[in-house]
Amino acid sequence: MKKLRFALAAFLSFSIVCTVFSSDFESVTVETADSLFAEEEFRRGVQSYYRGAYNEAVLLFEKALSYLPSENLILEWLGRAYYHSGMEDAALQHWQFASDAGYGGMLLSNRIEIVRDRRISGKSTFSETQYAEAGSFPGVVNGTLVFSQPASILANNDGTSWVLAYGSNELLLVDINGFIINRVRGPLQGFDRPMDIIRKSDGTLLVSENAGDRISVLDSRGNYRGTIGSKGVSLGQFVGPQYMALDSSENLYVTDFGNARVSVFDKEGKPLFHFGKKDGAFPGFSAPTGICVFSDIVYVADAIKGTIYSFDRAGNYTGMLVPEKTFSRPEAMRLSEDYIIISDGNRICSVDLSTGAVYENGRTGSGPSRIICAAPDANGNIMASDIVSNEIYVMSKMTELVGGLFVQVERVNADKFPNVTLEIKVENRQRQPVMGLKAENFYLTENGIPVANQSLEGSAFSNQVCDITVVIDRSLETSQHNEALEAALKEIATSMAGKGTLTVVSSGTVPSIEYTGSPADLGDFTVAALKTSVAENCPTDLALRLAANGLITGEKKRAVVYLTGASTLSHASFQTYGLSDMAAYYNNNGISLYTVKLSQNALPEEITYITETTNGDIQFVYRPEGLKNIVADVVSLPNGSYQLSYTSSLDTNFGKDYLPLEAEAYLLNRSGRDEIGYYAPLE
Repeated sequence: MKKLRFALAAFLSFSIVCTVFSSDFESVTVETADSLFAEEEFRRGVQSYYRGAYNEAVLLFEKALSYLPSENLILEWLGRAYYHSGMEDAALQHWQFASDAGYGGMLLSNRIEIVRDRRISGKSTFSETQYAEAGSFPGVVNGTLVFSQPASILANNDGTSWVLAYGSNELLLVDINGFIINRVRGPLQGFDRPMDIIRKSDGTLLVSENAGDRISVLDSRGNYRGTIGSKGVSLGQFVGPQYMALDSSENLYVTDFGNARVSVFDKEGKPLFHFGKKDGAFPGFSAPTGICVFSDIVYVADAIKGTIYSFDRAGNYTGMLVPEKTFSRPEAMRLSEDYIIISDGNRICSVDLSTGAVYENGRTGSGPSRIICAAPDANGNIMASDIVSNEIYVMSKMTELVGGLFVQVERVNADKFPNVTLEIKVENRQRQPVMGLKAENFYLTENGIPVANQSLEGSAFSNQVCDITVVIDRSLETSQHNEALEAALKEIATSMAGKGTLTVVSSGTVPSIEYTGSPADLGDFTVAALKTSVAENCPTDLALRLAANGLITGEKKRAVVYLTGASTLSHASFQTYGLSDMAAYYNNNGISLYTVKLSQNALPEEITYITETTNGDIQFVYRPEGLKNIVADVVSLPNGSYQLSYTSSLDTNFGKDYLPLEAEAYLLNRSGRDEIGYYAPLE
């Protein structure tokens, strides 16, 4: 009896102590044993989630929900765990349950809308996209001249942009918020009306000087290195050079307005030839302006005739892309996939290179305006330079302006509480990472109160290290290409230059990890050393899932490389995880799939789908340039993950309390927000 009374007293005492959990779990009004059990499972679920163990987190949240079936906080977290596990249907279902119960407000409703929209809408093209002004960088601020007459713009992968100022004779490096990071004056005598800027494959910058009648050569940081061309009418000379383009051999094409021609130089800057005079069906240039090269076809705009002509690389006329008078005053042309973005007065238009169809994508308004250049930036916006209004406009898709940014807190580390670090991912509605954000673009609060000592610790887009997992297909068909397989794996390992982690997974009857460690320690790999045998039925989904699991907590720049010589998959390939779930798992965790073909066979449609959906690439093992660019591609992939730190002022109740955290990201007049929580260590 004594033991029974003691147990009962202990139970009642335990029930009374647990008050913190119920304050966060709004549906609990009276403390019960169920709330205590739910609290423990919920805490463990949050910890598993932040470790990247999403499947484990799902099980723990499900168990917590079994104790408190109507608790909306658990429903929201369960949705988060399902989302990162690739099970978006389940995530949306649980979020919708919580939303229907009045939980989460507009923030949760917006998250549901974005995830649903991503699932049902494909990749938008310029033909169906409208852009509107999201912000601008004026040339005069509070009466002070910042720059004069912006001309051409060249976006960088890190979110910054090079901007030529025609009026103030300088090259500006501008960050995502419009702040000038660097000013470049060019050669010793300075730039002389710089007009256009392009970049070579090695990072070299070329700047055309309209009044200087030359092309200045700069290194990737803007340091002056030399000059191409001079004033005159002879071969290799200019009278008012304007816009430039490079072909696949890096031959340089320059529109020479004064000589009404296009001058061509080789990759070393030596003059080759020029073209543009009347010849047969070609009427000759009147005023050549914008130029670009796509699939080694040279497209040149004529400002007076309002059209775009096409030529081969030798300057032979091949046709007219659009009829005359299509444009009123076409200027710079920039490529975006298989579209030309062209500036035309106060309009931004796009031209479908396959059909010649023209679409108007945006306008600057009815005021005095002349857009010189409209160029896509690293974040899916268009930056437009207006030489008349002396402004740089940032044009965003209408859907992005209305819906805002998609912000997710992915990790919270409170091991050194009150010092807290967290990882935030910032994307637009189309899943495109937002890069280049600075400390001033973030605002953290706890219970609505600004945190202390907020600091931006790092940005994943600047990281030059990646983790790669190679999946080896052990099917019968692929086993016929062992030599190619060995060559592919060794080349990938060598390309990593000893940086990051390389993991090898075999896709057999049961997928297994063959190796994980430094790529430099892989040694002389041979297929004969693999533990996994060749099999008739290989569950590809399990192998791809296993490969991705190990990358979740690794470097933010990461990819899976699938080596296969098969043209078909076995019936067991995607039985456990469907294609959409697999693609979602990769996308929601920032992992791309690259596929290396070991034979000339066509790839299975399933592999092609996942590769294309996750922003990966398909390459042939014996391509002339080799496979070394795969690692470079992974390192250069856009990434919107940021790490921040701060000092918390909350009371942890000895580590028992669920601590709320709110994170907002701002970019011009767009913003996004996430509300989440964490636990401090138990004391």
